[in-house]
Amino acid sequence: MTIARNPKPEVQPGELGQLLTQLVNNSDRILVQPTSMGVTQGYIGAVSLEWAAREIGYASELPLFKSHIDRETQNIERGAETIDAILQRPLDWSRQAILVQYLITHNWDRKFPPLVVVISPDWVDNPKAPQWDKNGQATCSAAEYIPLDEHGKIGILDLSSPVSVFALDGQHRLMGIQGVIELLNTHQLQPYSKLKKPVGEPINWDNLPIENIQPEQKLAELNQETIGIEFIPAVLPGETRQQAQRRIRSIFVHLNQMAVKLSKGQLAALDENDGFSIVCRQVAVNHPLLKDEPGRKPRINWDSATVATKSTVLTTLQALRDMAELYLGYHPKFQGWKATQPGLVPYRPEPEELASGIQELMVLFDGLASLPSYQKLTQEMETPDLRRFGFERPPGLGNILFRPVGQIAIAHGIGKVVFHHKQPLETVFQKLVKFDEEGGFNHIEYPQSIWYGVLYDPNKRRVRVAGRSLATNLIVYLLGEITELMDEAILRKQLAEARTFENRAINFEGRIVKPREVGLPDPIDL
Repeated sequence: MTIARNPKPEVQPGELGQLLTQLVNNSDRILVQPTSMGVTQGYIGAVSLEWAAREIGYASELPLFKSHIDRETQNIERGAETIDAILQRPLDWSRQAILVQYLITHNWDRKFPPLVVVISPDWVDNPKAPQWDKNGQATCSAAEYIPLDEHGKIGILDLSSPVSVFALDGQHRLMGIQGVIELLNTHQLQPYSKLKKPVGEPINWDNLPIENIQPEQKLAELNQETIGIEFIPAVLPGETRQQAQRRIRSIFVHLNQMAVKLSKGQLAALDENDGFSIVCRQVAVNHPLLKDEPGRKPRINWDSATVATKSTVLTTLQALRDMAELYLGYHPKFQGWKATQPGLVPYRPEPEELASGIQELMVLFDGLASLPSYQKLTQEMETPDLRRFGFERPPGLGNILFRPVGQIAIAHGIGKVVFHHKQPLETVFQKLVKFDEEGGFNHIEYPQSIWYGVLYDPNKRRVRVAGRSLATNLIVYLLGEITELMDEAILRKQLAEARTFENRAINFEGRIVKPREVGLPDPIDL
């Protein structure tokens, strides 16, 4: 579609430029563009990170809540007087350190979404102020907007009068901005728990993975950066104070309800920093076992983290991403791909590292594709036939290789054996092919299977995801890499506990025995 455009007007920078400079050359005057949806007015502009850290507060800054604030956490205490006025979720102070490290370490790709804030002049909280009429209705807006054109499409938001600004959406982003300014000024930042209790040692500037830059230089750099911001007036003309509170609270709820969180599969499909997500996407679209082919149903669920019983897909993108991390994570070359702590955005690996990771993962899937179970998928049967349990209709093979939890466990176990114990990958798959030929991955719903009670819950008659760690260790054992007597005894005990139901242990013949009599099958012998 071609949009007809009017000729660009000739702009004379002289007088207009001088006027704008005069108007906005002050931190309490911001160049904005008005917005309007429903009855709510807003004003969109940009402010420096320094301004945001200094001028924007939380709900505790509002006079309405002054006597109902937890002094340590800055959260509103719920009570009869405040329950209908509470606007924000409790602050999670454990996120501050993570956001600070993100802002400090991501130099070229850091980006925060815009903040949504409420502006509330002092008169809003003074029922006797002249801006309220005899009926308790506001005679003007809480936002003082000065239009610069005849249609009011651009103008200045004047914050020069006493005014409170607090975050309606983006309170944790604000927390991160305030934290990074504190770190750069003091050279350290104390991490907190969710309720703002100090935890661990302070983060020191000298210990951060940054080279050849001083905190003063970084502070000057960040102070010049800007973030988008939308100002919402606390009160509109004609509103009572109670009506204004309800409107603001409603906006807050709508902002959160409309922001649908991406699924883990969608994040794996879009993530351009996480090396494991990047390599698994390439394997997903290029490996013969996984890629789409004409005349064949898709093998990957790109969105959901689960596979329905009747689904024809083989796995999920999220499972592939987990397989990539748990397999490659034991290789020294790829251990730096993991984020240093949960929630922190990792660095994108170099192209050479990504190419190496893709190659290693392709080799793993070459081996998996050689397993008899997956050969059946390509020659004889559809995925649901191999996934369904024997008691379902029509009966299936109950093969754990067609469940994401089983796929992740086997990749994890192989990674331990190959990269930690140094067993050749070729030998690993020779053993697994033999195990598979003997039905080792089939019918996990029967006591004869080593996966019974581990990845299958006989009481609930469904897959048991909580057994994945034990399943991984059993893979390592079957491949002959648990040789210490103590380690084997621990594994035998864990397996017996997994196969014990209502104080009755089930052995591999399906008989009720004492837990110590459950035992372990022999490792795979070539």
